[in-house]
Amino acid sequence: MKKINVLSVCGSGTVTSSMIAGKVKDILEENGYQAKTVEVNPGGVDGELESGSWDVIVHTSPLKREYDIPTINAVGLLTGFEEEEFIEELLEAVNKLEK
Repeated sequence: MKKINVLSVCGSGTVTSSMIAGKVKDILEENGYQAKTVEVNPGGVDGELESGSWDVIVHTSPLKREYDIPTINAVGLLTGFEEEEFIEELLEAVNKLEK
């Protein structure tokens, strides 16, 4: 199983990002990936990127800047609106990774 490291970002780095992380893990595992997730607020993204190897960022809050890894707006997982588009974008991003 291919391992994928996911940063899940919301305003506080707790409740919403945990919920999104859980859904992302389920989606990835259903598609043959093993996901490791960490939840942070937008201010914690740079520190996590410096201290670890991350493959993708999913977020429900605006990020402070652009990053060199895929960033995917995950609001659709909360609202159900455009959820399929989020899933397609996530799977497309992880399928492009070489691990």
